[in-house]
Amino acid sequence: MGKIGLLAAGALVLILGIAGVGSYNKLVRLGQSVDGQWAQVENAYQRRADLVPNLVETVKGAAKFEQETFKAVTEARARVGQVAAQPTDKITSDPQALQRFQQAQDGLQSALSRLMVVVERYPDLKATANFRDLQVQLEGTENRVTVERMRFNESAQAFNTARQSFPTVLVAPMFGSRFVEKVYFKSAAGAATAPQVKF
Repeated sequence: MGKIGLLAAGALVLILGIAGVGSYNKLVRLGQSVDGQWAQVENAYQRRADLVPNLVETVKGAAKFEQETFKAVTEARARVGQVAAQPTDKITSDPQALQRFQQAQDGLQSALSRLMVVVERYPDLKATANFRDLQVQLEGTENRVTVERMRFNESAQAFNTARQSFPTVLVAPMFGSRFVEKVYFKSAAGAATAPQVKF
């Protein structure tokens, strides 16, 4: 009876060890996937930030009296740079850090929207090839940002699902803050309300 009990206990420890190693490796793989996807989100946002100075300079040439708008765009871009300098694991695991990042990006998007309103006042500007090219690049970049944010949310969901599944839910807490749940991008406040179109 003693040998059978020892063999059973040894087999149980072996099975639990294998399950623990498998769960750990799965969390590492999914965590790396989330971090890689976050890098793609940052890449898309960086592309937008890189286009901003060219766009501002192009518009400045035609709209010399719109200094307040140019200043707002430049300041919003600077805030994005400050917030984006945080480590990836801080942003992807801390809801407040992601919210600060998103607020800075929303501020830049709002400033760019105001810049486009300025452009509407200068029809000659819209006709220039440089401006049209920049506008097309900016629109493409906004689409990329949306796609990369969606993919990030999918990666975060896969990680969080695995983390909450059995037996991984027992293994993850053993490693402290290494495998905390990932946060999701959420829509901006008021996005659920459809804009009113008036003619």
